[in-house]
Amino acid sequence: MAASRYRRFLKLCEEWPVEETKRQRDLGVFLRQRVAQAFREGENTQIADPEACDQMYESLVRIHTNYYKNKYPRLKDTSFTGVTVEDCKMILATDILKQMEDMKKGTWKRLREKFYAKKPEEDSK
Repeated sequence: MAASRYRRFLKLCEEWPVEETKRQRDLGVFLRQRVAQAFREGENTQIADPEACDQMYESLVRIHTNYYKNKYPRLKDTSFTGVTVEDCKMILATDILKQMEDMKKGTWKRLREKFYAKKPEEDSK
């Protein structure tokens, strides 16, 4: 029975997309890591709580297939802020978040980091 659960999770991992714009924060990558941890021995892994495993699988399938999005359709594709899905994806990209983090730094801190940071060749002298 563990072999069939393992194969179902592997199939789900194959179908789940990986979003390259969210490096280190992508749900698809996290899911693959968790499946690898949970099924260390592959098909021979002993599952302590099969009911919880099946429930987790069904929940992930509902997320993957947009079950609740289809069950409860929205009238508009924007939120109360008026931001569209595409705008949200762009804002949540890792590169944009890093740029925003850099912008939060004060001018003095940026100048200090720029001019007073030790260079690798200075450390060897």
